[in-house]
Amino acid sequence: MRRLLRRHRAAEAEIAGEVAAAAAVATVPAEPDLQAAAFFDVDNTMMRGASIYHFARGLATRGMFTTSDLLKFAVGQAVFRLRGNENPEHIAVARETALAFVAGSKVDDVVRLGEEIYDEEMSDRIWAGTRALAQSHLDAGQRVWLVTATPVELARVIAQRLGLTGALGTVAESQDGVYTGRLVGDLLHGPAKAEAVRALARREGLDLTRCTAYSDSANDLPMLSLVGRAVAINPDSELREHAKKHSWPIRDFRTGRKATLTALPIAAGVGALAGGIAAGIALRRHYRSS
Repeated sequence: MRRLLRRHRAAEAEIAGEVAAAAAVATVPAEPDLQAAAFFDVDNTMMRGASIYHFARGLATRGMFTTSDLLKFAVGQAVFRLRGNENPEHIAVARETALAFVAGSKVDDVVRLGEEIYDEEMSDRIWAGTRALAQSHLDAGQRVWLVTATPVELARVIAQRLGLTGALGTVAESQDGVYTGRLVGDLLHGPAKAEAVRALARREGLDLTRCTAYSDSANDLPMLSLVGRAVAINPDSELREHAKKHSWPIRDFRTGRKATLTALPIAAGVGALAGGIAAGIALRRHYRSS
């Protein structure tokens, strides 16, 4: 009797398996579209707030610097954002300060901490709507790149965690796996983003007229104007007006108090560097104490 019961169950399982297989709908992989790609800004476009600020916050939770330090830099970012105070002199001073602090830090340590902190502090701050837009490009066989002033090591972590193609970010010079405190080139901000996208297009054989770019900030107008299709995501007032004037799509995934700061640490250029300085201070203290 038990043997008959086992045979009956086995037969039912086999039938269930065959039925399930017959009902399955296979997803046919998209043919690679080698000439088209999408470029996404990170801060307030792909992620709520500033990625470098969240990195600094993760360092604070590890006791690598105080929460009062973090608050100072958060307030500094808000002031820069509200005043629009991003002239070349301020950017240069902030850049040099950040690089002075990061000098001597190990690249591998920054990558490892970036992976840990992304999982703890950043993963739940990704805009679902923007992530879906990125996925739609991947589903169409197109490559998807992040383009950000954030250090390229952290930008790559974010891209990898999201399953994207890669990232363009600010490149800090390193020797023997240790940061020297100098940049390779300049901060990837404003026109530099457009130049990076243009250089990548040459290298990868992309047709920029078939590419799409996404950003929240008017600072990225050079990049947005470079491609065939520009989309404003959670735009600031200047970008919103520009997008309306040029009939660019506008997508706003913010809710509630979207007219106010989208969380205190909103970064744009110098604002991002303020968070970078905070992270640099933390890393500097870490190496001095180890």
